Amino acid sequence: MPEWLQILILGIVEGITEFLPVSSTGHLLLTQQMFGNWIEPRSDLFNIVIQSGAVLAVIPLFRERLTRLIFQWRLPESRVFLGQVMLAFVITGFGGLLLEKNGFTLPDEPLPIALALLVGGVCFLGVEQWLKGRPVSEIITWRLALAVGLGQLVAAIFPGASRSGTTILVALVMGLSRSMATEFSFLAGIPTMLTAGGYKIFKAIREPVADAPSEDWAMVGLGFLVSGLVSFLAVKWLLGYVQSNSFHAFGLYRLVVGVLLLLILWS
Repeated sequence: MPEWLQILILGIVEGITEFLPVSSTGHLLLTQQMFGNWIEPRSDLFNIVIQSGAVLAVIPLFRERLTRLIFQWRLPESRVFLGQVMLAFVITGFGGLLLEKNGFTLPDEPLPIALALLVGGVCFLGVEQWLKGRPVSEIITWRLALAVGLGQLVAAIFPGASRSGTTILVALVMGLSRSMATEFSFLAGIPTMLTAGGYKIFKAIREPVADAPSEDWAMVGLGFLVSGLVSFLAVKWLLGYVQSNSFHAFGLYRLVVGVLLLLILWS
C-alpha cells in the first residue's frame, strides 16, 4: 500500500475517533490489526502530531465561547468557567506527572482496550436508561469540573476507555445535559491534550530513540492535515447530533468494536 494512502487511513481514523466517545486508541489498534499487512507501524511522534492536529482543528467550533472568555474575562461567569476548565486541566496534569514519575506506561495490548470499550458501551447504555425522565441541568459546577478532571485521568490510565467518553459519562451522571456535557468535555480536553502533546513532541525531538526511523515530515504533515479536517467535521456533526439524540448508538457501537477486537485476539 502506498505510504500516502496509509497516512490517509490513519489520519481519517484519528480524526473521527479523537473526540467521539468511541476510543481513538481502540480504533487505531483495530485498524492496525485489520490492515496489518499493508499499514506500517508509525512512531509515537507521528501519532502525537496527528492527535494534535485533530485537537487544534476543533477550536474554531467553540469560537463564540472562547471569544467571550478572552474578551469578556472580567465578567464573573467567564472567570468561573475558565477556572473550572483549568481545575480539570490541573487535576489531570498533576495526576499524569505523578504517573510518569512512578514509571507508569500506557498498556497497548488488545485485551484491556477491548474490555474498556465493552465496559464503556455498557455504561453508556445503562446511563441513558437511567436518565430517562430525569431533569437535566445546563449549569457546570466546581464539583463537576473536579469529576471531569478525574475522569480524564482515568481515561489516561485505561486505554480504550476514551477520554471524551469517560468525561461525558461523568457529566451525564452528575446531571448535566447531553449538549453541555459534550461541550465541557471537549473544552476541558483541549488544553489537556495540547499540553500533553506538546510535551511529548518536545521530548521526542530532544531525546530521540537511537534506532527510531527518521520522520518523513511531508507524511507527518499530511497526517496532521487529514486528521484535523476530519476531526473538525466529526465534532461539528456530534455537537448537532446531541442536541436531539442520546448516546445510545455510541454505547452499542462500542460493544460491537470491543467484540471485534476480542474475536481478532482469540483468533
